[in-house]
Amino acid sequence: MNAHFERAIRGLKAREPPGPPFPERAKCRSVPMEVQRGQPGGQAPATGEGLRGQKVPAAGEPQGLHPGGQTPAPGGVVLGKKIPAPGEGQSAGSGGQAPRLGEEDSEHLPSGDGTPQRSPGAPSTQPVGTPLSEKRRGPRAPPPHRRGPGQRKEETARGSRRGRRTVTVDSSKAKTSLEALRTSIKDLCWREFALGRRQPCDIYWHGVSFHDSDNICSGQVNKFPGMIEMVRKITLSRAVRTMQELFPEEYNFYPRSWILPEEYHLFVAQVSMVKDKDLSWRPTFIVKPDGGSQGDGIYLIKDPADIRMMGSIQSRPSVVQEYISKPLLIDKLKFDIRLYVLLKSLEPLEIYIAKDGLSRFCTEPYQEPNHKNLHHVFMHLTNYSLNVHSGNFIHSDNAHTGSKRTLSSILYRLSSKGVDIKKVWSDIISLVIKTVIALIPELKVYYQSDIPPGKPGPTCFQILGFDVLLMKNLKPVLLEVNANPSMRIEHEQELAPGVFESVPSLVDEEVKIAVIRDTLRLVDPLKRRIHHNQLIPPEKPLDVKKEIQPLGSPEKLDPDAAVILETSLPSLCLKQVFPKYAKQFTYLRVVERVASLFIRFLGIKGMKKMGPTGFRMFIRNCNLTNSNFSMASVDILYIDITRRWNSLVLDQRESGMCLQAFVEAFIYLAHRKFKTLPVHEQVESLIEVCEYHLESLDEKRLLCTRAVTDRRAPLSGGQPDGLHVVPSSHVPLLNRTSAANKLADYRTLHS
Repeated sequence: MNAHFERAIRGLKAREPPGPPFPERAKCRSVPMEVQRGQPGGQAPATGEGLRGQKVPAAGEPQGLHPGGQTPAPGGVVLGKKIPAPGEGQSAGSGGQAPRLGEEDSEHLPSGDGTPQRSPGAPSTQPVGTPLSEKRRGPRAPPPHRRGPGQRKEETARGSRRGRRTVTVDSSKAKTSLEALRTSIKDLCWREFALGRRQPCDIYWHGVSFHDSDNICSGQVNKFPGMIEMVRKITLSRAVRTMQELFPEEYNFYPRSWILPEEYHLFVAQVSMVKDKDLSWRPTFIVKPDGGSQGDGIYLIKDPADIRMMGSIQSRPSVVQEYISKPLLIDKLKFDIRLYVLLKSLEPLEIYIAKDGLSRFCTEPYQEPNHKNLHHVFMHLTNYSLNVHSGNFIHSDNAHTGSKRTLSSILYRLSSKGVDIKKVWSDIISLVIKTVIALIPELKVYYQSDIPPGKPGPTCFQILGFDVLLMKNLKPVLLEVNANPSMRIEHEQELAPGVFESVPSLVDEEVKIAVIRDTLRLVDPLKRRIHHNQLIPPEKPLDVKKEIQPLGSPEKLDPDAAVILETSLPSLCLKQVFPKYAKQFTYLRVVERVASLFIRFLGIKGMKKMGPTGFRMFIRNCNLTNSNFSMASVDILYIDITRRWNSLVLDQRESGMCLQAFVEAFIYLAHRKFKTLPVHEQVESLIEVCEYHLESLDEKRLLCTRAVTDRRAPLSGGQPDGLHVVPSSHVPLLNRTSAANKLADYRTLHS
């Protein structure tokens, strides 16, 4: 054993270069075993070649790495890291590598305790050869002098973003919108996690609903809780009907609707009554299943007796609407408009509309409905999923032709014929805002149920698809709202019977990628904009830098990187319409105020229905009882309305009064107190009465709390440092002026 050890020592000394045997032992570093053993198979590398990308000096060159731990000479290599000679820099231009996107998230060599050894900004300790992280990214970029101007501009933006934390997007649930989302993420130079991530991401992109992923406690999700339920045909009709009862003139853009089977007899009676008054009226009705999509189960009828009552309606609730028999035609074809609307926030309410959308055409020339053509779906239904199976469907890469075109091409064509496009667009914006206002109250109930206030949770945003039909007189009519509008940017082309391939659709790419990309820009967690709908002006970059601040990120945000990236992108395709036009529509948010009262008295957080105790507390705190309306009458009202609504609503997981039932009860109470006023003024007056009494109650509770604090203060014998108790005489009251004004109005109204 000793002889073997001595022969090994002599072998090591024979390979040592002249000089001190072991200088500066304190700086010695361990050598990987693969470096000591050489290449796999025991073959020594040729002179000048590298071990795992390392440089091996030729004959006569100084050894860069000594087995005995000798300090390498300047210009040598240690674990793939070049040691610069005196005067030699560390930059990429002096032998280093240019920084790569996402380098801050790559894996580093661990130390003995498993922690990364590389400090921010330190040169890489990877071997000089191609690292694993670069193999995943692909080949290394060519030298700068061989790159084009566009590529150099992109690299400048990427290089200057080293100081900015990359936004992370979880796309594992994106489904059909994956390709458009992936393209948008690349345009923004963000980082995608297609298979999910253990650590939290900044944005989660779901394909169907808010509950696609469980246990999301941070970040942003592209779905609102309850949105799918709210835009179902029956729920949407009920929400709009409530607004039509309060504001009939403002909500006349939605066709008259009846819910089947519960309102079948009412439907028959009303149609018969109108026909008796107007003998020339020959209506057509369209029946839409509540849970249907892509045109499934839709059919037209001329008489209520034609409704299919043999079991299908009973087992499949539907909505029947008056059919728009005089639509606007282009090329003798009926078409509708798919608008993309971004609901960015509920509180405060923020709504954006895409400047461009899609126009989807029927594939058979239009004729007014009669008994012979009622079943011609390619003539009456504009659904893309139906017409794509027609032999007349035209896939076109031109935005002005084909069976699917851009909205801008339609508006341009109408403008050339003298149509006031600004008026049409203004009416469409009004339709969108009013529809969202009708949906907001119940969305807030769902939101507080899934994300209770005061608890950690994600924030939400969502892209909605509004289907709008233009009548012959250019009045827009709302057909339906889609919680999950299709974001596919390709279509299937049949090469042979049963053989299909996906072909890119340039019309879809032009519209949908812009919508997703600019949605991500608006919800960017690392950036805040004062002017939400304006592109950062390149001529004033210094002013913009002050507006860009990091949100919740420990890393510093490089403002130059944000400016370069922003100015290289097209202008935003999403136009803010609320709160921009809030003054024109604030008076319509009456039901939203009723919903706030409902949420206050729900009781247990996370509930969506109010129990009898909560309803009694609401009546008592708002002082709504009198000699003619006792608490026994309150209980009877609660039981009657709740029982009827529970028989209509399919969701029976919770017992109690839903928001729609509470709104009906509230309108009933308002009518009892203010009989002589119009309906919407009755509701507004009762809201003011309730808010006044609740504000007064909150004031009393606050004053009682302050009084108890004042009584305890002298008994304590002194106050800790930094604690200052405000005397009750100096306590600011909650909305005292507002409450006094409401009380004066209330007394004047009842005098």
